[in-house]
Amino acid sequence: MFASRAITLLGGQATEVALLVQAKQLTRSPLAVGLLGVVELVPLLVFGLYGGTLADRFDRRAMMRWCEPGLGFCVVLLLVNALLPDPAVWPLYAVSAVMMAVAALQRPSFDASVPRLVPREQLTAASALLAMSGNASFILGSSLGGVLAVAPGPWLVYGLDAAGFAMSFGLLGLLRPVPPVVTGEADRAAGAEGAERPGRAERPGRAERPEGAGVGGVLTGLRYALGRQDLLGSYLADLAAMVFAYPNALFPFMAALLHAPWATGLMFAAPSAGAFGVTVLSGWMGRVRRHGRAIALAAAAWGVAMTGFGLSPDIYLAIACLTAAGAADMVSGIFRDTLWNQTIPDALRGRLAGVELLSYGLGPPAGQLRSGVVAGLTSVRFSLVSGGLCCVAAVAVICAALPGFARYKAAVSASVPARG
Repeated sequence: MFASRAITLLGGQATEVALLVQAKQLTRSPLAVGLLGVVELVPLLVFGLYGGTLADRFDRRAMMRWCEPGLGFCVVLLLVNALLPDPAVWPLYAVSAVMMAVAALQRPSFDASVPRLVPREQLTAASALLAMSGNASFILGSSLGGVLAVAPGPWLVYGLDAAGFAMSFGLLGLLRPVPPVVTGEADRAAGAEGAERPGRAERPGRAERPEGAGVGGVLTGLRYALGRQDLLGSYLADLAAMVFAYPNALFPFMAALLHAPWATGLMFAAPSAGAFGVTVLSGWMGRVRRHGRAIALAAAAWGVAMTGFGLSPDIYLAIACLTAAGAADMVSGIFRDTLWNQTIPDALRGRLAGVELLSYGLGPPAGQLRSGVVAGLTSVRFSLVSGGLCCVAAVAVICAALPGFARYKAAVSASVPARG
């Protein structure tokens, strides 16, 4: 699963950059580039939540594996369009929407499988390895995508990504099954905070049909999330950072403003470079217990860094600000991941992974729309600066409205890996 995820993240990030570059080449419009994020909103909302319900009811390995051919077919469609003498614009939006739907179905099963595949005492190390691999894939994928999309063209990026999905499908076939947890009262876990280990009535095997399956299962996960200020605050802080200060759609235009079009790929890679540095030097995080405050400060730091990016007079300061932003985002991500994994019952992990997917999946598409619209009405720099300042203000409002989030303090045992 680790190797599969690294390959698909590498190809996926390269394809994301190629899509933005191709949209800019075909339209020359910041708004048109930003609209790539809009078409992903509804598929993410619908299929992300339902994918979480499916992850709690069916074999999570099967969910992960059989979504790969669907994603690969979508990339092949992009490849065929890119090879046409006059590529059309509409397939970029249509295929992006379908890819988001399939990815949203798949992701909750992946997230919910990690605590089942890795011993409890190794969960922290597993999270660090996954984060490090993800950041390395983003750095390399962004750089390759930015370079290859310009010359020889987006078609090569799409072709390589399709080959990656084929490899990933084979790797996931080597994974042992990850069946759902059997419990006659799975949904009652919604009222049991901090239940981390399956009880005697919970064991891998053929699952009973839980009360509230389907739409009811989705609502069970939402009710649980809304009933905890610490969880809700962690979701909203990340959502605010992405909605107000997600810069990716403006990278090609900012690179042109700074007279450095060659640096477009570096702009995509810089945040992941900062995040990678944080994972390497993350030992100090185990001593931090006020996870809510750490998440809030890191989200606000993201906004400050994006404000600096928008004000940057040259490419070097711009890259430095993006690197700092990536470091702040990874700090937030590590503490969010710790809070979620240590306090959510296994019987609800799939559904809460679906809610979690919305918090960090809904934001970027909405952020692309916001940044594209504001840049189209004003300027690229104003869009970046105003977004960063709005991010800081939104985080402050979230902390004031949800005091349980700002005050959340992990138990002493939560910061120390369990033994035995």
